[in-house]
Amino acid sequence: MMTPVLAHPLTAQERAHLNSIFERALQGHGLNPAEGVLLLNWATGLDGHSPDDQLGLGQLRNAADQLRAKLVGPTVTYVINRNINFTNICEQHCGFCAFRRDANTPGAYWLDFEAILGKASQAVELGATEICLQGGLNPQAQIKGSTLAYYATMIREIKAAFSQLHLHAFSPQEIEFIARQDQLSFAEVLGQLQAAGLDSLPGTAAEVLVDRVRQIICPEKLKTPAWLEIVSTAHRLGLPTTSTMLCGHIETPTEQIQHLEQLRQLQQTALENDYPARITEFILLPYVGEHAPPALRKRVGREQPDLAATLVLTAVARLYLGEWIPNHQPSWVKLGLPGAITALAWGCNDLGGTLMEEHITTMAGAKGGTGMTPEALQRAIASIQRPAQQRTTLYQPVGDAIHAPLG
Repeated sequence: MMTPVLAHPLTAQERAHLNSIFERALQGHGLNPAEGVLLLNWATGLDGHSPDDQLGLGQLRNAADQLRAKLVGPTVTYVINRNINFTNICEQHCGFCAFRRDANTPGAYWLDFEAILGKASQAVELGATEICLQGGLNPQAQIKGSTLAYYATMIREIKAAFSQLHLHAFSPQEIEFIARQDQLSFAEVLGQLQAAGLDSLPGTAAEVLVDRVRQIICPEKLKTPAWLEIVSTAHRLGLPTTSTMLCGHIETPTEQIQHLEQLRQLQQTALENDYPARITEFILLPYVGEHAPPALRKRVGREQPDLAATLVLTAVARLYLGEWIPNHQPSWVKLGLPGAITALAWGCNDLGGTLMEEHITTMAGAKGGTGMTPEALQRAIASIQRPAQQRTTLYQPVGDAIHAPLG
């Protein structure tokens, strides 16, 4: 049953309850799902026009910002990386995707290893420490009848040429695809990719980890239990992952909290079992539908992200995930750099990567651009008077932090 939106103005009892939620979150106590839903329903009911609404939104923002400061300090991190979407040929037909193509149709592409190595070489010349590899599910991507051999060879080729690069590659959906194609277990696929040189997995293809939502927006994708199993297996094998949520479409506040709860439990499992790896960050990915398939676009009724709603969810996610996932990142590709900078006051501490190129979200109609220079990210961070720090994929500092505003 849905938790009702709190009426405005709040009663003294309701206000005291909200204050206790904020206080306990700041003391490091995990919120329970009912409290998370209560926060989201309350905050999404505020339009920001009245003084009471402005006060409420300010209270939420400040609580998230205080918890960020307590857990990770003032520094805003970023990584110099290159994103390589090596093919858009895909067997699936997700309701939000404007990137995928069928083979031999206009706009379809599939990079060969030489082209991928060329992009990696350019990235190294520009100071990249990471390559992020993700692509469509192309049934033709095989070597001698093996899908795993294709993916493993891609990793080995890049590592042989650029051993210094961290390879952050292949979503849980791609791992499931390889396992299904070659009739292997998830652990076998991950283990062989790790042996080939894979360093970590992006926690994409999560969308919303509630199968009611998945059945509508991505019915061909792996189900929630499989996504969770792949990520937990990666942690057990020593492969760190990130985590994401595709938000702002048909999901409810209750389902948003269910998603966050699944991520928090994954991290708790990794910690309790002393797995050698865990989730390094959480990234909100607000829905962009300008060029997406029309059915979902019509159902959502909006083509660009709702910044206000994204900021509310950003803050609640910080409070809900607490000390379990300390690094939070907005998407400048989806929100634009000004929107992402605003999110740094709502609980975020990382500005993501330079990317150098980005196709999946851009082809859906995102306005944030396809690449950033380190200098652009540094200037943006300096504009809010917080220090900037280049990092590795696993959040180790590279060089010295920049404290003085750039000219």
